[in-house]
Amino acid sequence: MERQATWPVRSPWIREAVDVLPRHLFAPDRLWHWDGHAYVPLDRAGDGSRWADEVYADPDAAAVTQVTDGRASSSLSCQGVVVDMLDSLLLEPGQRTLELGTGTGWNAALLAYRTGPGRVTSVEVDPALASVAGKRLEAVAADVAVEVGDGTAGWEHGAPYDRVISTYAVDRVPWAWVAQTQPGGRIVTPWGRLGHVALTVADDGRSASGWVQGLAQFMPARGTDHSYDDFTAVRGDGPSDSQRGWARDLTPLRNNWHLLFALRVALPDVRITTSTNADGVKARLHEGTSSWAELSRRSDGTTVAHQGGPRRLADELERAWEVWLDMGEPDLYDYGLTVESTGDQHAWAVDPESGPRWPAPEA
Repeated sequence: MERQATWPVRSPWIREAVDVLPRHLFAPDRLWHWDGHAYVPLDRAGDGSRWADEVYADPDAAAVTQVTDGRASSSLSCQGVVVDMLDSLLLEPGQRTLELGTGTGWNAALLAYRTGPGRVTSVEVDPALASVAGKRLEAVAADVAVEVGDGTAGWEHGAPYDRVISTYAVDRVPWAWVAQTQPGGRIVTPWGRLGHVALTVADDGRSASGWVQGLAQFMPARGTDHSYDDFTAVRGDGPSDSQRGWARDLTPLRNNWHLLFALRVALPDVRITTSTNADGVKARLHEGTSSWAELSRRSDGTTVAHQGGPRRLADELERAWEVWLDMGEPDLYDYGLTVESTGDQHAWAVDPESGPRWPAPEA
């Protein structure tokens, strides 16, 4: 991070906190390494060098600390992302802070380093994780109240808070987080699994709004329906309902994160994955239930779109892509989110009042 100049200039306290509270103090003795097919255990006692490499892989790599039903369910988040989100929080000494998702306890310890003793409450849904994190926090003398509960409900007992931060991704910001934050307070949360936003609560407490702050892929909340990840189950093995040519180059779907963020906003229920073969880029789309599309490059240089189900996802993708181009290809930092007490939540681009907007997906 020093070589890449990614330590935040406006928050020098974060570098100090990371030096005092190094990441490995909060890593369990067993980590999980993805070998390309599945997560395999990596034990500190058996191979301390590889374990250390997993903890300190690079600033943009998470260390998986728990696997449930074959999927990563908890991790030491990427150090770069942790630092970026703490910087976005604009945290000051003495501020009452609520963290949702204790995990290993590392982020809570960093928060407490800044706020001072007795100012941080952290809520963890998994009792076993909460217990271990509490012991780690005690070991480094971090005065954090670790509570077991569903982070969706916040933690009303300690409200109101000056700052709220979530360590897991949500598609809709729970209103409890806004209601438990002081007017003028700040909420930082991963949103849409591709970036994090910083919301400021309005003076009347009836809404919160703010801009996207950074890009990263985040673990979703516990209980998320993972059918969202299974293209094959949605596609089935039958023929497509329609086939047509596709003129646009698919390469940006692999490497243009600004486009991908815009598509995530416009098509929040559509999962887009890509791969490559000898002919070029291939894209797969589905919405978790019955509609799918497959875009494939052929050896003759043309691309064809196969689609099935009640929705034509390739057509929807093309329209959303065209809207982004017509807007002038805005960066992900040109997007924001507004949450209102009425239940309305919407993303917007360029301007929160007059810019285009899209409804957030239903919970």
